Order: sequence, then C-alpha cells, then structure tokens
Amino acid sequence: MRTFVLAAAVAWSLAAAAQPHSAGECREAGDFIRNAALSRDAGATREFFVGRLEDDLVTIRAFPPELRWFAHTSEDEAFLRTEVQEVFDAPAASELHRDAFLERCARRAERFAASGR
Repeated sequence: MRTFVLAAAVAWSLAAAAQPHSAGECREAGDFIRNAALSRDAGATREFFVGRLEDDLVTIRAFPPELRWFAHTSEDEAFLRTEVQEVFDAPAASELHRDAFLERCARRAERFAASGR
C-alpha cells in the first residue's frame, strides 16, 4: 500500500510540474524581468543579479515542484536564467524587456501544450 501511495504522489507531483505556465505566472515572471531591468538601471551588475537568482533557485528547489514559483523544472530555471541574462546583455527599457518576455513565455506555453506534455 505504501508503494502505491508513494507512486501516486510522485506521479501527481510530476503531472503538476509538467504543465505550461499560466498567463498569471507569465505576468508575474514578466514583472520579475522588468524588475531585473530596473535593478540594472539602478546599478546592479549582471553578476550580482544572476548570483541572487541562482541563490533563489536553490531555495525554490527545496519545495515540491507544484509549490514552486515559475521554476517548476530545470527547463523553467534555464528559461528564466536566460531571460535575466538578456536584460543585462542587451539593455533596453524595463517595459520592453517585460513585453518581450511575455511574448516568449506565451509562445513557450503554447509549444509545451501542443506537445501534449
């Protein structure tokens, strides 16, 4: 019985983690990207901001995937990391970064949903 319960819990966790991001999650992450650009404009360096992101991702991994903010999987982490790095590597206005992120996040969610995962 224990094995069945454990297997069901693992399957449920994986199913919860294997969902495309909702529009709300994309908006929240878009705000995070905008804030990264505002931090950059206020003097935060790429190394500092990305370092803080990495620290946060380590903390987030302590929670089950279904309870995590945005970074449910390692692929989500890589996507968010790349987007933050873009803020520092190709500086633009904070709202432009946010809007571009929202487009990429929506397309990513659509591709993920279309793949049937």
